[in-house]
Amino acid sequence: MFTIISYDIVEDKRRTKVMNLLKGYGTRVQYSVFECELTTQEFATIGKELRTIIDTNTDSVRCYRLDADAVQRIAILGIGRVTTDPGYYLI
Repeated sequence: MFTIISYDIVEDKRRTKVMNLLKGYGTRVQYSVFECELTTQEFATIGKELRTIIDTNTDSVRCYRLDADAVQRIAILGIGRVTTDPGYYLI
């Protein structure tokens, strides 16, 4: 499912860890925003890993799961486009 993950992490070291984790799952579209196409299992795995990195007293991570209809209604002003999963991968 198409997922938007945004974060506000107070400490640089934790923020870098979160960024590196998310780079393995999606595309960075803004400084602290990633667009990902995630299975239910991947979403659960990310949540588990994020809980070990962040400080729940000072940090914030928001995950928005969007169905296909909601993705079609995304509006982008200015540069950029909605991230799409390629139909094929070149190996």
